[in-house]
Amino acid sequence: MTGAAPSPAPSSLATVDAALDHAAMLADTNPSLALAQVAEVLRAAPDHPRARLIEGRSLRLAGDAQAATDVLRRLVAAEPRSAAAAMELGLSLRDLGQLRDALDHLRHAVAANPNLAAAWRALADTLNLSGDHEEAEKAHLAGVKASTRDPILAQAAVALLEGRLNVAERALRDRLRAQPTDVAAIRMMAELAVRLGRYDDAIKLLSRALHLAPAFTAAREMLARTLQRHNRPAEALAEVERLLAAEPDNPSVLMLKASLLVRIGEQDAAATVYAHVLARHPQQAKGWMSYGHVLKAIGRVDEAIAAYRTALEQQPTLGEAWWSLANLKTFRFSADDRAAMERGLLATMDDENRLHLHFALGKALEDAGDDDAATFRAYAEGNRLRRAQLTYDPDETHDQCARIAAMVDGGFLARTHGGCPAPDPIFIVGLPRSGSTLVEQILASHSMVEGTSELPDMMAIAARLAAPGKDAARNTPPGRYPECLGDLAPAALEALGAEYLARTRVHRHDGKPFFIDKMPNNWMHVALIRAILPQARIVDVRRHPLGVGWSAYKQHFARGQGFTYDLAELGRYYADYATLMAHVDRAAPGAVHRVIYERLVADTESEVRALLDHLGLPFEDGCLAFWDNRRTVRTPSSEQVRQPIFTEGLDHWRRFEPWLAPLKAALGTVLQTYPEVEL
Repeated sequence: MTGAAPSPAPSSLATVDAALDHAAMLADTNPSLALAQVAEVLRAAPDHPRARLIEGRSLRLAGDAQAATDVLRRLVAAEPRSAAAAMELGLSLRDLGQLRDALDHLRHAVAANPNLAAAWRALADTLNLSGDHEEAEKAHLAGVKASTRDPILAQAAVALLEGRLNVAERALRDRLRAQPTDVAAIRMMAELAVRLGRYDDAIKLLSRALHLAPAFTAAREMLARTLQRHNRPAEALAEVERLLAAEPDNPSVLMLKASLLVRIGEQDAAATVYAHVLARHPQQAKGWMSYGHVLKAIGRVDEAIAAYRTALEQQPTLGEAWWSLANLKTFRFSADDRAAMERGLLATMDDENRLHLHFALGKALEDAGDDDAATFRAYAEGNRLRRAQLTYDPDETHDQCARIAAMVDGGFLARTHGGCPAPDPIFIVGLPRSGSTLVEQILASHSMVEGTSELPDMMAIAARLAAPGKDAARNTPPGRYPECLGDLAPAALEALGAEYLARTRVHRHDGKPFFIDKMPNNWMHVALIRAILPQARIVDVRRHPLGVGWSAYKQHFARGQGFTYDLAELGRYYADYATLMAHVDRAAPGAVHRVIYERLVADTESEVRALLDHLGLPFEDGCLAFWDNRRTVRTPSSEQVRQPIFTEGLDHWRRFEPWLAPLKAALGTVLQTYPEVEL
């Protein structure tokens, strides 16, 4: 620095260095004492760079992030090549909630000194806080490379960063053969397993790393995130609580906790956590968006809109936030909003943002009654971009439906032995946007029924049965699903039913005898449901093929539903669904109760009484006043089912019929015979 007091004389340099060494050691454990120590140096040399760096760090660790930022900004301006100064400034800005600026300075730090492992770790933590977990993992791997002198680990880290997974696997296996307790190598092997989709292997590896080194927080956080990805939220939450016991205010881990609370249905608790983190770290657009999702689910709609608006103030091109506003269904965009979305499309080339913007713009144009052709073009472009990201194969769906139909026709549903006898679950199946959320809301307004969510557990069991190899722990044989169901012993079927109940227990909070699983795609697993839970009830909610088809086509789903982004594929899927359910109707009359959406709208009470009668439940007036039920609803229809029966959308598809020819052609005879299907 220039224009400062004279530097210490050469004879005093050793004393200054010793004092600063001592202050640096004190910063982590006693930052106040470190500040007092460094103040002695700064009195003699007010612009000593290392003294200012330690001062800034000590102020941050003492909880005064603003004072730290003021000190460190001046230092970075004077020492622009100092990676340590840029890192400390980034951390102080993160503590102030200025996430974008924090990321800029942390990226500058690692660019200035790629070997500064602490800066890579700080960047990884901050990227996790921003919701960019993929980039966070890359930063962590770069930190491993920077921190290790082991050439094998360095080689593996580089290979993982570059996506050369086979090279990384060979290097890590060599390392673990030589040193099987190397926890850094074990964690990297777990990262490799995650990249390959082998989540069970990753969880075992991370558990071993933590057995060897319980304080290995990077491994524990990765374990929590892997458990979350593998749909084991309760176990993930337990790991998160261990992390927070050591570091209660870690914002990245708190955001992970909030997302896990959402997963298990603890929406109010999740809202509290999001509010706490965003109060301290407000500059994170995706965090505000996630907060908005929770507020929407618990019915705090005005606050949800405000949260989405805050996200857009921070990142105007964040397409998912625009779509989240559109996805409220009852929300209406202004002309200024439409203009902002059009500007956003010009300003971003990111496909993820663009596809969401197109879906949202389609909704805005549709609600405004503008040119229908322009509206359809907006939706079509959003669908085109989303479809290009997916690997959905309609032939695979058709083949599996045909194989299930063959089993059904062969008498599989007539089997009377095996399975778990618990009657608790009520499965609501069909296509998304068919009215299933309305039926769920009606049933969840009954005193004996708890509404949960779209639970992935039955699909997870089916996926495991379809996987190659034998799961010895659950005694499930290898083989093609669904044919392998015929090889399962009664005890194995009962165990699978009990497993489903155990997996879903985390979502049941009210102690009611029955609960709803509203995963619509479970229609493809009716044979599995009947085999492992023979006393469970199944309700099929069906809507006019063009009505549900158009509604699904203009909907961007958060996950799954890969068939909805192409009109012809959507028609094929509906035809496969209706045809398979017709096989079930013929083989086991009455096993599935069908609710026709249009009939439910036209004569709600009669249809509700018939539904409750099928389920063996007494009629309750609350089921007809379902909009008074303030329970959490996480599906796109959440605001519509908080109102009396919604009739406006019944024939809305007719407005866009000129563009639905591919859907009509793919539906075939199913369109003409609705609501029945001729086999």
